[in-house]
Amino acid sequence: MKPVATPATSSVASMSHAWRSLRHRNFQLFFFGQSISVIGNWMTRLATSWLVYRMTHSVLLLGVVGFSGQILSFLLGPVAGVWVERLNRRKLLVATQAAAAVQSLALAALTLTHVITLWEVIVLTAMQGLINAFDMPGRQSFLVQMVEDRNDLSNAIAINSSMANGARLIGPAVAGLVVGAFGEGWCFLLDGFSYFAVIASLLLMHIKPMEVRHRTSSMLEEMREGWDYVRTFRPIRSILLLFAVGSMMGYSYPVLLPFFAAQVLHGGATTLGWLTGASGVGAVVSALSLAVRKSVVGLVRMVQIASTMLGSALILFGFSHTLWISLVLMGFVGFGLIQTASASNTIIQSLVKEGMRARVMGYYTMAFFGSAPFGSLLAGVLAARIGAAHTVMVTGACCVAGSVWFALELPKVKAEMRPIYEEMGLLPAQQEAALEAVPGA
Repeated sequence: MKPVATPATSSVASMSHAWRSLRHRNFQLFFFGQSISVIGNWMTRLATSWLVYRMTHSVLLLGVVGFSGQILSFLLGPVAGVWVERLNRRKLLVATQAAAAVQSLALAALTLTHVITLWEVIVLTAMQGLINAFDMPGRQSFLVQMVEDRNDLSNAIAINSSMANGARLIGPAVAGLVVGAFGEGWCFLLDGFSYFAVIASLLLMHIKPMEVRHRTSSMLEEMREGWDYVRTFRPIRSILLLFAVGSMMGYSYPVLLPFFAAQVLHGGATTLGWLTGASGVGAVVSALSLAVRKSVVGLVRMVQIASTMLGSALILFGFSHTLWISLVLMGFVGFGLIQTASASNTIIQSLVKEGMRARVMGYYTMAFFGSAPFGSLLAGVLAARIGAAHTVMVTGACCVAGSVWFALELPKVKAEMRPIYEEMGLLPAQQEAALEAVPGA
């Protein structure tokens, strides 16, 4: 007799399904090591913003520092994608994490000895951008090696996002307390040591070596192949364009948060931590909602909805002068931003050909870390001219406009995605047709 499913067993099965990629030992190691590191990374982000604002009291210079931290990721994204395909990805990630540790420890030493200058902050932030240009495509394409069952890949992406955004909730809240009690330098120091957790997790993994394809083409030829693939394949092209708009306009708000915390909401580093943490709450909810999904099918519509939510919340945030309202709106901003980023990542990873994966993820890095510097710089310039509140309203309106354009693209995007998902068994068209042929089905 077939057992009857109760609500309780269905709930347990759903939760078990949500964490299924953690059954892979390598991904378990990565998850726990990266969790510690990303908390430290978010502590450094908040501490850097507050340090720059404390030193300069300039929203323009906040934008300049944001620009310096991401411009190299934009310029090097396509090149990094080609390099990643030629390298051992685990060794590459060990190298990038070690370099990031050196960067954070140098920032800590200069800050704790009270000799740090704005130019040193800019240079060290740019160094982190250089590291991210190679680290992000390497990490995203390495997921395939950590999670051997391709059916668990989208879940691993969602859990990776959940972990990163759980840290986004914890890190800024802790950083606000640490900065208020001890100063920014201790945040940088803790971040520097946190990278050793990731390095240890990478070294403990048992990775099957990937087959190395003999390459007869040059790097320039492979870069052109990657560009042609992204340019001519409408689903990836359209998703990356919307994601780039969201990153450029929607992700520019963090550089202005110190101003909102100090001048609009009349707080300090702790208030900044609450604002950043509130966006982290929304981001965690967003990532968990992706983790419980059983299929990538339907996510493309969610990308458009999330972009609209992101833009609308930013517009309303510009009007707010009350802390609790600002915190609620930051939750919606975090949800919309991460839903756009993670859903885009999941869809792209499900569609891309294996031989193009690292190159396409190089363009994803370019859209994510690359568009943001121009948005940060634009936000700083606009805020200096029209005010921070009006600036986030303008950037929010651009996100909404991007979502309207994407809605018009959706029918063509879905039409090109459908044959791929049918081949993968996600859209069993033949079974549907068979059911339709049965009377009463």
